[in-house]
Amino acid sequence: MHHRHRLQRLVRPLCIVSLIMTLGACSSPQRLAYPAVARGEVVDVYHGTAVADPYRALEDMRAPATREFVRAQNALAQPWLENLPQRERLRARLTEIWNHERTGVPRAKGGRLFFTRNDGRQNQSILYVLDAADAAPRVLFDPNVASSDATVALARFQPSPDGKTLAYSLSDGGTDWEIWKFRRVVDGVDLVDEVRYTKFWEVSWAPDGSGVYYSRYAPKTDDPAHGDDHAQPAVYFHKIGDAQRDDRLIYTVRGSRTRTPSADVSQDGRWLFVTLFDGYETNGIDVLDLRDPSATPRTVFGAWDANYSIRGSDGDTLFVQTTNAAPRGRMIAVDVRNPAPSAWRELVPQRDYTLEDSHFVGGRLLLRYVRDAHGIAQVYDRDGRLLADVPVPGLGTLTGFDGSGRDRETFFSFTDYVTPGRVFRLDLSDLSVHAFATPKLAADVTPYVTEQVFATSRDGTRVPLFVTHRRDLVKDGNTPTLLYGYGGFNISTTPTFRAPVLAWLEMGGIYVEANLRGGGEYGEAWHRAGTKTQKQNVFDDFIAAAEFLIANRYTQPAKLAISGRSNGGLLVGATLLQRPELFGAALPAVGVLDMLRYHTASSNARQWSSDYGLADNPEDFQALRAYSPVHNVRSGRCYPATLVTTADRDDRVVPWHSYKFAAALQQAQSCDKPVLIRIETRAGHGAGKPLWMQIDDFADQYAFVAHALGMRGL
Repeated sequence: MHHRHRLQRLVRPLCIVSLIMTLGACSSPQRLAYPAVARGEVVDVYHGTAVADPYRALEDMRAPATREFVRAQNALAQPWLENLPQRERLRARLTEIWNHERTGVPRAKGGRLFFTRNDGRQNQSILYVLDAADAAPRVLFDPNVASSDATVALARFQPSPDGKTLAYSLSDGGTDWEIWKFRRVVDGVDLVDEVRYTKFWEVSWAPDGSGVYYSRYAPKTDDPAHGDDHAQPAVYFHKIGDAQRDDRLIYTVRGSRTRTPSADVSQDGRWLFVTLFDGYETNGIDVLDLRDPSATPRTVFGAWDANYSIRGSDGDTLFVQTTNAAPRGRMIAVDVRNPAPSAWRELVPQRDYTLEDSHFVGGRLLLRYVRDAHGIAQVYDRDGRLLADVPVPGLGTLTGFDGSGRDRETFFSFTDYVTPGRVFRLDLSDLSVHAFATPKLAADVTPYVTEQVFATSRDGTRVPLFVTHRRDLVKDGNTPTLLYGYGGFNISTTPTFRAPVLAWLEMGGIYVEANLRGGGEYGEAWHRAGTKTQKQNVFDDFIAAAEFLIANRYTQPAKLAISGRSNGGLLVGATLLQRPELFGAALPAVGVLDMLRYHTASSNARQWSSDYGLADNPEDFQALRAYSPVHNVRSGRCYPATLVTTADRDDRVVPWHSYKFAAALQQAQSCDKPVLIRIETRAGHGAGKPLWMQIDDFADQYAFVAHALGMRGL
């Protein structure tokens, strides 16, 4: 079913001369009549420097003026986008491409397998359980019936160790806030239990299935129905059958107002590991002995000198992934009774490529690496001896390999730019790999090929690019090209299938992903080179990627569009302002765009300071002020055609970032290239967005780019 109510639907005239540029029978292009937005007189002083913030009022998202801003901007954008020549064809083709089976990586508990699956047409994936190897999967939870518009999503799920009870969380309308519920697996009946005031974290079951450990915020003082994400969370234990108000406090952070605790029970049920998060560079871990009711937490990793992740345990031995003395990662064994660094035992040393994730399953160490921005996996024994490379189909992305120390099998998935996720089973007895789920795609992908090339950034750094295009591409500089990037928070951008990308390729375009500094592709040194006062390196890398594509005649500025989400939205916003002449169109989505005030939104946002720094610090302020998109829009310049996208329920990157940026860009635009903002309602940062909403979103974005670049494909 096709939905459009969330953009406050209007009657759509065939040609609205005062609102839209020429489409078909309309007259010649003209500048848009943008909604009037009041400019205030707010001026902040940072370290002696006065900085105007004329759109500060838009930060109050419940104010009548802000609600009117949303209404008026959608009233402008919706008919403009819906009348684009290629929009309906794109929407129809996206619906066809997305109609393929999608299976999540299974989790094994108590002899059962739990996994999500979508038949290709469902707005939300359904959670299934497989009771035995020879049984048929049965539905355990279907989120599609939870709301009329399919905007209630299954956010997370954790089966109990015996596989008899399911903990699952729901997100309503795209919010990061989750409500945990509990369901009997045998008959699918919900228990009375409910856990609120939590976001971002998993729950961890007690070994006997009696309850879960979880992190939660305090309720808001003036609104007890909601959590206060400006407060510091704590770890609680919820016993099944109890009311949440009776949950037992387990752990509170001492000596810091910014560290966030999350708890995980060891595989044998003996230890409770509490990981302390305070940014993306370092962390700490405390441990609690669950066998001793009088035990108090003690520190295992407390130097805050690297990242530490406990990936499994066997008695007193912890198997730990760390960047300590290894910016690309290594595996160590640590005795929980003597965690001093001098007693550590190295299992797998740092490699030439980056250790992205690791698991201890069936007595084996399963390590997932990123090598030149694509995934590989290896199996080691518990002493760090290499047993085998996991065979994978090509240059792509690997996920999965979860399990416990007693499991005899594990599951993983593989995908690349033209291959939907395939799920495989790895038999740990003989390390053989077997297909578990192989989707069929309603498209011929044989005409397309992906090549890896390298651009050179301003300071000489080699920047990898994945370029996907038709095999018969003629490099004459005339091919419309979409360049995507992220470049932050130690996240690696590796090849992943996306239906919109395949539609773009079918339109005759080139799709490019740039692996920028700030990401995790080459380890912690690569990450840090794109953070704080060095954040400009990320934008330089992205600009270098664009210049490489132009110099090597893949495309030209008038045929080049840029795209990015969240931190990638910041990337696009900053880059289009710094080099507007280099691009024909820009798609900054749910972006962090006010770099002087991003940290005021929530305690979670403040923790991004490990990548961004804080305007409170004079040195950070100078760097932030130099690239902050909201503060670097210049009147009288001609900026590329820009479609800003956000959602009014985004509580991760709050939408006022996009509101302020769009208002500033519209006010400054000096030419007839459109600047629009598309504001989704009943949606958040992106997770859990129903299929119909994703199709509408990308149909609008790609039709906008196709129009701006003069494409005629599909």
